[in-house]
Amino acid sequence: MLKPGPRNALTDVPGLQVGCAHDEAAMTGVTVIVADAPAACAVEIGGGGPGTRETDVLRAGNLVDAVDALVFAGGSVYGLAAADAVVAALGARGRGYALRDIAGAPRAPIVPSAILYDLANGADKAWGETPPYHRLGRAAFDALGADVPLGNAGAGHGALAGALKGGQGSASARTEDGYVVAALACVNSFGSTTMPGARAFWAWPFEIDGEFGALAPPSLPVASDDWSGTKLGPRPRANTTLAVVATDAPLRAGDLKRVAQMASAGLARAIRPIFSPFDGDVMFALCTGARGGEGDPMLVARIGALAADCAARAVARGVYEARTLGPWTAWRDA
Repeated sequence: MLKPGPRNALTDVPGLQVGCAHDEAAMTGVTVIVADAPAACAVEIGGGGPGTRETDVLRAGNLVDAVDALVFAGGSVYGLAAADAVVAALGARGRGYALRDIAGAPRAPIVPSAILYDLANGADKAWGETPPYHRLGRAAFDALGADVPLGNAGAGHGALAGALKGGQGSASARTEDGYVVAALACVNSFGSTTMPGARAFWAWPFEIDGEFGALAPPSLPVASDDWSGTKLGPRPRANTTLAVVATDAPLRAGDLKRVAQMASAGLARAIRPIFSPFDGDVMFALCTGARGGEGDPMLVARIGALAADCAARAVARGVYEARTLGPWTAWRDA
């Protein structure tokens, strides 16, 4: 059996750092992922109500195929402002794309972003004309490091996963030939992460070393129309799982689109239902390794399959590690 990396987190992939910040009163937060050097990136948007920034730049054939950072935020449309702070901080450090170097002209950091809806979680959102997301984006950037907090952290701080408190999860795996694959997910889904009438997670077949409770599923079959544990009365754009998978395997930039598509299957293994009209689910894929020359389809298939497994584990860990917050009951207290 494959084993996780030393942190069982996204930062087991060399060249990545993660920073998180949250506002306790507003019950919201921001997660920032920064690559030490521009990293190849692709995105797959599966949900029916996404909220994103600069994802169009990642389309095949466009000028730029690498990013400096990714930003996940709560706050719905307000949360997109978190990326402004990260762009400014990276630009001040000389990071970013430049068609050509011109004295006095700042570079343009490439920072795709995605948001989830936590505006109606009952916390104080009376921020008037000063939403906290620019501040939180800078605080998360200043907190960059190897540690990845789980549960009520970052963009997952105020998240709700179906009927349970959602959160931020992460997981990793190392292949026998030395590559690392990892995932991070902020789970704010309409669907349930647990099986109907049970505490077992849908992701249970992929669990490693009891990382989310080691609970066996019920023996009875699951009815196809049993949506126990989901949110009732879902609102458009009110539910989203934001995720990123990453690897240091030598992949071409174009291969990452396939990895992102395969990794999205991990969300489907961990959340039921997924990609609904009410969700804004987004999956990014990053590569910090050397760009593959001619490409290796078998390597792409291996990395994509592992990325899906890691994504499923990250979802379950985010809910498993969450703590009860306000009226929202965590898995461990349910």
